Amino acid sequence: MQEKEIIRNQNIILENRKKLTISGITDVDSFDEKAVCLYTQLGELTIQGSELHIDSMSVETGDMTVTGDIRALIYGDRDKKHPVSALGKLFR
Repeated sequence: MQEKEIIRNQNIILENRKKLTISGITDVDSFDEKAVCLYTQLGELTIQGSELHIDSMSVETGDMTVTGDIRALIYGDRDKKHPVSALGKLFR
């Protein structure tokens, strides 16, 4: 019997282009002060800006808060297969 993956709602809340709260994160691919590349239950997501910081991250819930000067949210492939990074293993 194949186990079904439970998909929860994914929420993205952007406050004044300075604080971004995201739920449903499954893996963080890379991050620096100009971009945060991550995977959510609904696919790839890249956050672009300047002076970006990951302020909080919950392994249990898959929630993350990013602050800085947020300029773009870029959605990628919904079904792209990707290797799991060391940080991403914490989310599994």
